[in-house]
Amino acid sequence: MPHHLIVGAGWIGSELARQLVARGDAVTVATRSGTALPGTTAKELDASDPVAFVLAAERMDTIFLCTNPPYPDWAKRWPPVFAAAINAASVSGAGLVVMGNLYPYGSPDGPMTEHSPEITTESKGVIRRDGWRRVRAAHEYGELRAVEVRASDYFGRGVTGTAHLGETFFRQVLASKTARVVGLPGALHSWSYLPDIAATMIAAAGHTGDWGRVWHVPSGAASRTDIAEQLNTRFGSHGVVAGYPAWMLRSLGLVSPLMREVYTSSYQFQVPYVIDSRETERELGVTATAWDDALMATADSYRR
Repeated sequence: MPHHLIVGAGWIGSELARQLVARGDAVTVATRSGTALPGTTAKELDASDPVAFVLAAERMDTIFLCTNPPYPDWAKRWPPVFAAAINAASVSGAGLVVMGNLYPYGSPDGPMTEHSPEITTESKGVIRRDGWRRVRAAHEYGELRAVEVRASDYFGRGVTGTAHLGETFFRQVLASKTARVVGLPGALHSWSYLPDIAATMIAAAGHTGDWGRVWHVPSGAASRTDIAEQLNTRFGSHGVVAGYPAWMLRSLGLVSPLMREVYTSSYQFQVPYVIDSRETERELGVTATAWDDALMATADSYRR
């Protein structure tokens, strides 16, 4: 029976654990607080502690790195986590699957493929780009087997918190109110469904070749204006979408480190921001859940 270590129990880590358990694999979930998920073994772990990470990875077939520190902490917390994960995979022999995002590509001038240049100058994008480069270099030196799976902004059943397409957005639209969003509501944007993210990570871990590369999660694309119209048509609501003024985000950033980081990455909602996953779909055999099915299942979860 394969045994996997999932580091992080957020929305992605939890869905990944659910899918792995459902297929009969043994799963250990490691978090700072020892979060317990159904069917898994819980373990307390500071992912920046290299010794503790090595011990947690003993006898594991795969390490799924799904942790995600708060935006303001990225510069401090990501580098030691990457270093510890590299060390743990190297010592244990486990394959390392890193959950990534599109930030390294910067502001695109077309759909982003698995081979698009990583031209970001924004700080969070640089942190993620440099982290993956460290992992890939270790792979190229023969120290470990690693891949990074990149998704766009995620959505799914019951998602709460600061997700751009999460609880606040759906509840406002379904209540026929105004959903306030970052950037231009009419800009085309890719959205990655949580079950599809987890399925792509599992497929990447099980692929027999092509380690040391990036995979893209198959995702749907729609503007938030169009999404609101789809919800209104389906549920009879009359919600609308409006963008926060840029000056407001800048002003909030002066007093809130989190909002400052939201503002610096808001370029992602100013232009078409679309992920191209055709190569991943062809090589890994994964596909996106039908857009209407994913969107309506997510909306239904907020109506109960």
